[in-house]
Amino acid sequence: MKRFFRKLFSQKTVNKYHLTMAVLANIIYGFPAKKLNVIGITGTNGKTTTAHLVTAVLEAAGKKVGMTTTIDFQIGEKKWENNMKMTTVSPFLLQKLLKQMVKAGCEYAVVEVTSIALDQHRLWGIKFDTVAFTNLTHDHLDYHGNMTDYRMAKEKLFANRPLLSVINADDPSADFFHKYSANRTITYGINNLANVMAKKLYARPGGTDFVLLVGQRQASLSLPLPGQFNVHNALCATAIGLGLGIDMDTIIEGLRSVDAVKGRMEVVDMGQAFTAIVDYAHTPDALQKVYETIKPTVRGKLISVLGATGRRDKTKRPILGALAGKYADYVFITNEDPYDEDPLTIIDEVAEGVPRGKPRVGRMKVKQAEKDDDVSIKYRETGEDIWWWRVPDRKEAIAKALEKARPQDVVLVTGKGAEKVMAVSDGRGGSHLVPFSDREVLEELLVKYQVK
Repeated sequence: MKRFFRKLFSQKTVNKYHLTMAVLANIIYGFPAKKLNVIGITGTNGKTTTAHLVTAVLEAAGKKVGMTTTIDFQIGEKKWENNMKMTTVSPFLLQKLLKQMVKAGCEYAVVEVTSIALDQHRLWGIKFDTVAFTNLTHDHLDYHGNMTDYRMAKEKLFANRPLLSVINADDPSADFFHKYSANRTITYGINNLANVMAKKLYARPGGTDFVLLVGQRQASLSLPLPGQFNVHNALCATAIGLGLGIDMDTIIEGLRSVDAVKGRMEVVDMGQAFTAIVDYAHTPDALQKVYETIKPTVRGKLISVLGATGRRDKTKRPILGALAGKYADYVFITNEDPYDEDPLTIIDEVAEGVPRGKPRVGRMKVKQAEKDDDVSIKYRETGEDIWWWRVPDRKEAIAKALEKARPQDVVLVTGKGAEKVMAVSDGRGGSHLVPFSDREVLEELLVKYQVK
């Protein structure tokens, strides 16, 4: 139905509709954001993890917090999953959640904010006291058309003079967000001079150690999250905490207390002799960072299972494939939320990039693999075996990846993270959600096949 109306009306008309709904939602629920300190976090990657880190810091300071993210909702001690496949939910649900936070006695609301929600005015009526920018990389060009319009949509979060503005100084787009005034602006970074910095990073199994620098003060921090990208997320949360008047010791306590965020570099351990990891990475930048974090730790082979979402930016599909080809030893291209698009077409577009990513085979002749039911592609070189496959059924792709795995290998399944549903065609020109969880499939298969 939504697709039908979008074909009939211009985006400007659709945005007016969303604005009207946002106004009505605020009137119905009584503008609850006015009674909360609202923290908005925007950026291509890292929003969900940063939101969880900020919440942990606030809770360490004794604050009662509400939160809305891609994967979950929280009101005080009550937490539940977000299975709607929406990061910034509809105005009516968002205003309802904010009112429930007020009723529950929450002082703070931490909200993941998307560029599309900002462009469509779905956040109208919410005065963000604190705003944060994590990064800007290739995504959502199907909607925005180009990176400039994508960035400008995110800038709208900073346009209303917030009390606190937090900006990633390492991101090339940082200056565009700096131009907006705020009562106080705090920058963070690793590579560029910033108010909050990290130095002497040391990667260890399951986390990262680094020295946190704030002005003349420094402190050692053992972050229970792996990867330099998570250090950036922790720095963002630190900057927000400092800007809200929370002392450094409390901030460090909060960061240290964070459990692994579901679906973000999440290890699935059923006693097997290799490592299985689930991650939400679905943009080129996020996927590359995950590969760069995992690859140095792999003592065997890296086996990658990935796809691309339907109804989304098609230009990133071959880029995702090329990254898999570059970093992984074995690649399985599979189905991933096709919505009402042809799943095989999406798989083909991702697969197009795979051979380009591996220079040693990139210029070889392509030959259709014979006697192979999953329509794999074979690249011939003296003594070289097939190293990547198209497997449309996602569960089957994961199963084949596990069958390939040997001791000390790493099987990495990306794209869906903690999601428990998949968006597929309903056969009537639209789509609907069906149950599917990468983690649950991994657990089931690891037990079923008794992979040790």
